[in-house]
Amino acid sequence: MELAPIVLFVYNRPWHTKQTLEALMRNDYADQSTLFIYCDGAKENASEELLSRVKEVRTIIREKNWCKEVVIIEQKDNLGLADSIINGVTEVVNKYGKIIVLEDDIVTSVNFINYMNTALQRYENEFIVKQISAYAFDLECKKKNSAYFIPLTTTWGWATWKRVWVEINFNSQDYLELKSNNKLRKQFNLDDSYNYSSMLITQMESKRISSWGIRFWWNVFKNKGLVLHPDYSLVQNIGFDNSGVHCDDSDFGTTNNWNSNYIITNYPSKINIEQKKFKQLKLYLKSNLEKHKTKIDLKISFLIYLKKISEKLKSIFFSFN
Repeated sequence: MELAPIVLFVYNRPWHTKQTLEALMRNDYADQSTLFIYCDGAKENASEELLSRVKEVRTIIREKNWCKEVVIIEQKDNLGLADSIINGVTEVVNKYGKIIVLEDDIVTSVNFINYMNTALQRYENEFIVKQISAYAFDLECKKKNSAYFIPLTTTWGWATWKRVWVEINFNSQDYLELKSNNKLRKQFNLDDSYNYSSMLITQMESKRISSWGIRFWWNVFKNKGLVLHPDYSLVQNIGFDNSGVHCDDSDFGTTNNWNSNYIITNYPSKINIEQKKFKQLKLYLKSNLEKHKTKIDLKISFLIYLKKISEKLKSIFFSFN
């Protein structure tokens, strides 16, 4: 099997980076794989603490031979996550024709590299297949150790080919269709299970988010692409602890279907949507989105309560003076 290069994007999270690398090193085929590590630079006027964390990350990635070969690319300036991934993936996939991608908070199972390469090889010439996902949503699993196709991309441990990446227009100016076409917007939102259209519009019209992933999904959606997913997740996101630029302390999207020794042995021979899984996914997204909104509402209510208490205490304090 010809192994795809693995690309890891890191920045300023030493502990997360080390967990990601240690898990990757335990993978089957890690000792036969090439790993590219892209290190983003610190932001302008960064604090001493942040500069120290950036430096520590760059020390950690040199601690061991995490794979057969490790190639380190250090940026002097801060590109941000979206530009780092777009530029790095483009550079590597254009050279090698296929790629496996990780970020610095994704812990992998021991079967991750094997699963990715097996699927990349198996579906390389199936042009409707746009991505291989190692992440699995918490859906009902009756047929164990299996993978299936649904039309939704993911960003937590994934792989693709050059043939897919060159299709993507990251300018995505045709997003304006979503504003005027209600039917298209509903389809892009998976029957209004999740507001992907709002994410894309916000991405294109403001600086509040910087997401390459939503633009990837938009391009795959327009091309009627499918994504291979495992029945149980081969990755776990450990970044929901307020340590990352794009992750808070929410657990929305994390999975309980996680086992570091889990393997995928059955791959679909037919390239079509697993309709039962797709239906489950839409229900899952809708349910979890409602829970997530409730959590946010409770947090806001609690902050408002604390503010009122603080104002009350201030008034009592000043009344005694």
